[in-house]
Amino acid sequence: MNRCINTTKARGRITILGSTGSIGTQTLDIVREHPELFKCVALTANRNWELLAQQALEFRPKRVVIADEHYVENLRSALSGTGIEIASGAVGVAEAAAMDEADTVVTAMVGYSGLQPTINAIKAHKRIALANKETLVVAGEIIMNLARECESEIVPVDSEHSAIFQCLVGEKREWMRKIILTASGGPFRTLKAENLKDVTPADALRHPNWDMGAKVTIDSASMMNKGFEMIEARWLFDCPPKNIEIVVHPQSIVHSMVEFCDGSVKAQLGIPDMRLPIRYALGYPERLESKLPPLSLTDYSNLTFEKPDLDKYPLLQLAFRAIESGGNMPCILNAANEVAVKAFLKSEIKFTDMPIIAAETMTLTPYIKNVSLDELIATNAEARRIAEDIKNKLKQQLSTRG
Repeated sequence: MNRCINTTKARGRITILGSTGSIGTQTLDIVREHPELFKCVALTANRNWELLAQQALEFRPKRVVIADEHYVENLRSALSGTGIEIASGAVGVAEAAAMDEADTVVTAMVGYSGLQPTINAIKAHKRIALANKETLVVAGEIIMNLARECESEIVPVDSEHSAIFQCLVGEKREWMRKIILTASGGPFRTLKAENLKDVTPADALRHPNWDMGAKVTIDSASMMNKGFEMIEARWLFDCPPKNIEIVVHPQSIVHSMVEFCDGSVKAQLGIPDMRLPIRYALGYPERLESKLPPLSLTDYSNLTFEKPDLDKYPLLQLAFRAIESGGNMPCILNAANEVAVKAFLKSEIKFTDMPIIAAETMTLTPYIKNVSLDELIATNAEARRIAEDIKNKLKQQLSTRG
């Protein structure tokens, strides 16, 4: 008997920030499955105007926004005569996040660029389906305080945080003893540390379990993604970093766990498909019917767990160092990592150069303990400048050796 709820009283009016990326396109899959429940109000993209135009013609939002202004005329031409409003630039994205017509804003943008639109959506009292982890990495305390002040509900979309969120439903937070974040281990889990210096971007993009965008996939390969998720969990669930444990779970079936004061451990399991946590976030507090195949535990007779190798993945150590320092240090780490990942994807540096850029940027960028949003914006710019200088030196060294 089907016990999932497949009807709701209100039609969900949603804005998707980053509709052409991995999370955005899978969110639209859910909209296709439940056209009686969801209506797209606005869609935004960075520079993929062609896919954005296709999405706009299918879902007919009130407004579309292309962040890269070089492509706005292409988009305008593709949507001529449709009556769909067209905007561009960072301002256009931020304005779309706060549109009156939307109830829920899915923040599926990648990186620091998602911070200001998320702030705008919170200030507009929207429900946030949070997929942009960098928002909480950069400004976790500010964001959570603002959400409480504006009575803006945040429901996580990341599979790990969705799992923790689900484990905590019906539980008192003071009963939570520990969060256990699971990690797949990425494509290099069994590779020896000394061989990481020779891996290519193509190697790093071959994730064994998940279909994700390039930036997140590289972060998974370096385990920076798990470090960011630890910082995000610290703020989402008000949990001290010392009470967040990371375990490598190669099968990606147990998405995360919570240990309670009585010794009980709750886990959320499911097949590795991002449409599961996206669907949960859009439907919460109800559950929506899914056409995905159910999990069969008999197909996974060996679920294994192991400790991460912190020497092999120094970026994970840097994430714990950053959150322990607090202030603007996580913002510094995020900025440096974004510069490093972009450089690695362009083959300008080695995989093992990424933690070098991060560590040196954290050392050289001025530290601020009690930080404001304006100071975080300035920190981001300064950290990127410093990281670019370090990257250029490493790039030159690589060119000389090559």
